[in-house]
Amino acid sequence: MYRAFIPFVMMLAGVTPGQAQQAPAPETQQNAASGNAQGVISPVLTIDSERLFRDSAFGSRVSREIEAQSEQLATENREIEAELEAEERELTEKRTQMTPAAFRVLADAFDEKVQRTRAEQASKNRALSEALDLERDRFLAAAAPVMEQLMRNSDAAVILERRRVFVSSSAIEVTDQAISLLDETIGDGLTEAD
Repeated sequence: MYRAFIPFVMMLAGVTPGQAQQAPAPETQQNAASGNAQGVISPVLTIDSERLFRDSAFGSRVSREIEAQSEQLATENREIEAELEAEERELTEKRTQMTPAAFRVLADAFDEKVQRTRAEQASKNRALSEALDLERDRFLAAAAPVMEQLMRNSDAAVILERRRVFVSSSAIEVTDQAISLLDETIGDGLTEAD
């Protein structure tokens, strides 16, 4: 009965008896793991790419820079809004002292200024988003060789996005190892940009 149970368990795990015979012994796996600091040996690895970017030195630097620029833009927007509100109040006060035609000219000019200002500020906001996208692209390009090294160290054929995998073992999740390798290899990305 025990012998019949083993093939059944292997079938549930997706391992055929032939594959089980080909699998390296634990000692061999341990030796293979010596090239991998964490000892993860698996044909499939998972990674959290958002955390990879956010927690790496490169991603942290980019996030700080974008956040500082966003705060600066938000301050600028508040100042512009206050100026436009003051200008609108002033225009409203002048309305009683002007002919409708003269007021319409000023009101149209003010509306045009508001639309132009909104477009300029929206353009600055888009530029920040584009800068973040460009930095992410730079990060991914720089990270590719590091991910390949991590795959080689783990004898992996593929790295999957963790959030797109329905169920997986936490043993094949290598985000922390990838962050360490990236920090050692590309750092915050500034030296590469110089």
